[in-house]
Amino acid sequence: MGKFSHPLYSRLYIAARRPMERMGGAEHRRELLDGLSGRVLEIGAGSGLNFAHYPPAVTGVVAVEPEPHFREKAREAAGTAPVPVRVEPGFADELEFGDGEFDAAVCSLVLCSVPDLPGALAEVQRVIRPGGELRFYEHVRGARSLARVQDVLDPVWARACAGCHINRDAVAAIEQAGFELARVRRFDFTGWLVRPHVLGVARRPARRT
Repeated sequence: MGKFSHPLYSRLYIAARRPMERMGGAEHRRELLDGLSGRVLEIGAGSGLNFAHYPPAVTGVVAVEPEPHFREKAREAAGTAPVPVRVEPGFADELEFGDGEFDAAVCSLVLCSVPDLPGALAEVQRVIRPGGELRFYEHVRGARSLARVQDVLDPVWARACAGCHINRDAVAAIEQAGFELARVRRFDFTGWLVRPHVLGVARRPARRT
């Protein structure tokens, strides 16, 4: 497993998210997780901002986070979560879990930054049981002039922000990975460049494609 450490970026990100959570981010996370049940895998848990919002029907969460400072903060957040949460090191495209081991997976502001997006989504699909859900909350590529600006600035943005890409179409990638989209809500949220955002639910087909 490779090393993934961005100590300055992780600290700045945690500080920047605090006002964004008050401005609506926390409500987005509640919507993201509403109705989940069973055993859940969270990919790229960051500092654990989702943990407080898991509903009681979730029997346990395994949260994978490769960045050490994020992982330390996530373990602190796990201690006060309303459901059992275990935080582990790991990468989205190298999941060390069995086929169909989880009832659902959660991706929250992480698909923008995984180096191998198709590989990561293939792994996520593998570890979800047939018929299980993928819940996602992501910023995605804009339209028209915004998309052109994102394309121009993306290389600089990605270098400055630990591999975060502002011009990825996560919804299209989820479909291309073989998931069936059940629900997608698209909306603008804070920031001129990092928008729009999407909240959605996709399902692994009963027979993996």
